[in-house]
Amino acid sequence: MATSEINETDGADALSARSAAGTVYYPVAPGEQVNVRRGPNTGSQIVRVLPEDSRIAIRCQTRGETITGPYGTTDIWDSIAPGQYVSDAYVKTGSDGFVTIRCS
Repeated sequence: MATSEINETDGADALSARSAAGTVYYPVAPGEQVNVRRGPNTGSQIVRVLPEDSRIAIRCQTRGETITGPYGTTDIWDSIAPGQYVSDAYVKTGSDGFVTIRCS
């Protein structure tokens, strides 16, 4: 699922994830429109939908409902803005664990 370090072995996708400002943008699963929810569970309101081939910056991560997606099964949710969460099962981070700070 996720990794905050990007190195040469990660390939062009990972290297292109880093912006000039140093923010890492992670791709969502190819061909997927991903729901962004108010909380880290599928019972939370959908606040928007990410279009196919989106890239997201993860501001923090938290545990929530366990989800199975293209990148495995996980209970980690990525906060992309205040009150906006995406299951890490749909984000190619390169790790099965946390890749950034935990949400407080």
